[in-house]
Amino acid sequence: MSLNSSPIPLSAESLLALVHNYYRADKEFHLRRENSPEEERFLTLWVQERKKMDQWNAFVDELQAALPELDVGNITSTCNASFRCAVYPRVEFPPPEPGIWVVVGCVSILAPVYAIYGLHLRYSGRQRIEERVFLELLPPEMQGPAEVVASKLEATFGVTALPRALARTPVPLIVEPKEPPHTTLFDALFISRPESVPI
Repeated sequence: MSLNSSPIPLSAESLLALVHNYYRADKEFHLRRENSPEEERFLTLWVQERKKMDQWNAFVDELQAALPELDVGNITSTCNASFRCAVYPRVEFPPPEPGIWVVVGCVSILAPVYAIYGLHLRYSGRQRIEERVFLELLPPEMQGPAEVVASKLEATFGVTALPRALARTPVPLIVEPKEPPHTTLFDALFISRPESVPI
């Protein structure tokens, strides 16, 4: 089974053409009551993709069974362009110093690709005071869980890892809250605020 079976070549050109269907380069519709055509396409796609949430939840359960010493949760939000799950150590909240690490797995709803990234979060009481994102090389403690998430995503959904070089490709589009020249294919295909995890 696949969350996204749309065949598309993994090239910067094809992925840029794809995301142009769902995001705009201007703020023409920001003060209007109606949605832009791109936003309407994005919302319509999520209406279809939400029907696959049971499949995603089943995957999260299987991932939890494969990583019994860790916590695994579904952190999908339909304001982003991906299904997401989080893997992190079992600790009391708020976590003690030096903080908590999180591995996040994402499957895009726009293309049959996935990405894995890491976070290190620090808290003062219940307030988050530091968010460090690892989009490239993960620290050693995150690498084992990340490998499990990657192999299970590929085996379950038939998705391909988005190469890091492609993920960094600039996108001349607004993916809230990011705007050019800071917007990348990673933002458009997965999430523009990777630090946003409900932990």
